[in-house]
Amino acid sequence: LRRPMPDKVKLLVMDFDGVLTDNRVWVNEKGEEMVAANRSDSLGLSLLREKTGMQCLVISKERNPVVEARCKKLNIPVLQAVDDKASALKKAIEERGFTPSQVVYVGNDTNDLPCFPLAGFAAAPADAHPEILRRADLVLTLPGGRGAVRELCDILMSRLQ
Repeated sequence: LRRPMPDKVKLLVMDFDGVLTDNRVWVNEKGEEMVAANRSDSLGLSLLREKTGMQCLVISKERNPVVEARCKKLNIPVLQAVDDKASALKKAIEERGFTPSQVVYVGNDTNDLPCFPLAGFAAAPADAHPEILRRADLVLTLPGGRGAVRELCDILMSRLQ
């Protein structure tokens, strides 16, 4: 059963690859990786924080400087090299003094599934893994790294009007 969006969302938690990126990676001859991100997602996150005061957090399994660099540019805290996302999410909620019902989690692949029941609401980009699409409370119309985060930010901001 899909849960309704919580009334008072205070924390938006996102996976990185496949949510803030299009899930592809480019590797150059030196072994350095690059990813593609969407500027409208970036603006959406900035507007969301400005208009609502909502906190954001990225939790990523990825062990790559590109994750930290992108999150630094977005001015969003990041936990990376996280193998147990559920424990990291529980700790992040507790440290901030929030309840699970005040948290929205966005993930795109099966390693995000343990976080879905820990948040008050779970969303997925349109191109997420089929099991994620089945279990998400909201399936966004746009794919990861191509406006899905902006779409969710717009939904969250529209609830304030």
